[in-house]
This record gives sequence, C-alpha cells and structure tokens, in this order.
Amino acid sequence: MTRIPRSGAWVMAVPVVFVLIWSTGFIVARYGMPHSPPFSFLLMRYLLSMACFLLWIFWAKVPWPKNPNQWRHLMVTGIFMHAGYLGGVWVAVKAGMGSGLTSLIVGFQPVLTAIWLSYSLRGSDQPGVSRRQWLGLWLGFAGLLMVVWRKLTLGSPMDHVTPFNMVFALGGMLSITIGTLYQKRFVTPCDVRSANLVQLMAAFVVTLPLALAESEGMHWNAELTGAMAWSVFGLTVGGSSLLYMLIQRGAAASVTSLMYMVPPTTAILAWLLFDETITAATLVGTALTALGVSLVVRPSRL
Repeated sequence: MTRIPRSGAWVMAVPVVFVLIWSTGFIVARYGMPHSPPFSFLLMRYLLSMACFLLWIFWAKVPWPKNPNQWRHLMVTGIFMHAGYLGGVWVAVKAGMGSGLTSLIVGFQPVLTAIWLSYSLRGSDQPGVSRRQWLGLWLGFAGLLMVVWRKLTLGSPMDHVTPFNMVFALGGMLSITIGTLYQKRFVTPCDVRSANLVQLMAAFVVTLPLALAESEGMHWNAELTGAMAWSVFGLTVGGSSLLYMLIQRGAAASVTSLMYMVPPTTAILAWLLFDETITAATLVGTALTALGVSLVVRPSRL
C-alpha cells in the first residue's frame, strides 16, 4: 500500500476538522448565553477577533483591500454574515431555542442560496431549478417541520420554539444567505485575513448600539470565559485559517459535502453536553433535512 505523506493526510483531515469547529458555534452560544446578553457577547468577540487578525496581518504583512469599492462591499457582507447572522443565532438561543434546532434552521442557508442562484440563471445558458432540487427542497422542509413541531409542543424551557426565537433564527438564516449572495456577486478575491478584519469592523459598528441598549451585564465565570475564548480563537481565527488553507490547496469542495453533517453533529453535541432530547422524530427530521440540502446543492452530472 502506498503510504500517504503526513502533509497529505493532514489536508485530507482539515475539512472534517473545519466542520467539527463550525458545529461547535451553536454549542458555544448555549454555554455563553446564560451569563451574558447576546449583543454584548458578540461585541466583545468582534473586538478580540479584530485584535488577533490585526496582529496576524502586520506579522504576515498581509495586503489590504485595494480600493474603496472593495472595502464597502466587504463591510456589507460583514453586516449580514457576522452581525445579522450571529446576532440572530445568539438571540434565538438566548430566548430558549436549542442548539440542535438552531443549527438545523441555519443549515437551510445553502438551499436558499442554490434556489436563488438557479432562478437568477433563468434565461441564460444555465439550467434553472431541477426536479431533483425541488425534491430536496420539499424533503428538507418536511424534515425541518418534524423537528420544529416536536420542539413547539414538547420542548423543554431551554429547548423550545416560540414565535420570538423562531423569528430571530430565521432572520439569522436569511442574513447569512443574503450575505453569501452579495459576496458572490460583488466581492472580488482578496486575502481572507484582511477581508475578515474589515467585515468584523463593520459588524462591530452595527452591534455597538445594540449592546449598549442591553440592561443585563456580563457575568464572567469559567463557562463564559471558555465560550469567549473558543469563539475568538477556535471559531473566528481558527475556522477562518482552516478555510483559507482549504481554498489555497484547492480542497474547499470537500467542505461543501461535509456541511450536511453540521446539524446532526450539533444535535449530538447538544445531547451530550446539555441533555437536549433526541427522539426518533428528531433523528428522522434531521436526516431528511440533510438529505434535502444535499440534493439541492449537489452539482449536476454532465
């Protein structure tokens, strides 16, 4: 047997590690939210992440975006993909929605993106929404409905669906969808480290007045400190670094196929750490949603 070089084995493992890190983002919200209001937590996360990226940029002599238009487009994506997305997720979790369900709702983002892109290509040489994609869309909605309905009727106080937390979870999903589409359309290629810093700066400015309006204070303890540290170093700096490595090495496509495993992974972690219940309906619904997403975003065979 041919032995895989260590560097090759590491590159093959990076997509899996990246998806595991991404899954923990919803778990971090459950750890941090009992001890902090959502926007104050996010404001501190943005500030510390900006400091890390700033040091990294100066140490590595990373180039900055080249023109004002690029800065402006990155700021818009930062508002949607950081402030809007994370703000919606954190408020939903603070308001009692479980980590597993939150990740399942947000996991519909690739579906919305694929459907929009397919519709936008109508009239061009590219095909529109295929029957397979429509099947995936309805399967995904059916799976999501199964999970949501159980949480609506049988969920515990810390894993329950209300109109309030559902609005914010859906808002987070729509925000990251809009940000993704905007980035595809307007943002030109640039270094991911300086791009992240510009996006975080915009998110910080938008989140600042919301954090100042919160009456609850941050109660620092081991759980909140750990959640903040992992949010900054694991999710923002570490996750972005891994994604940068994948893109540079041409392995980014591996991440797309593994993203279907984020909701199940989050549900399992939430069950182990927070005793969020996993029933047969939850398992079937999560599996249906993952299958639906895979059918929508999977490239067509030529």
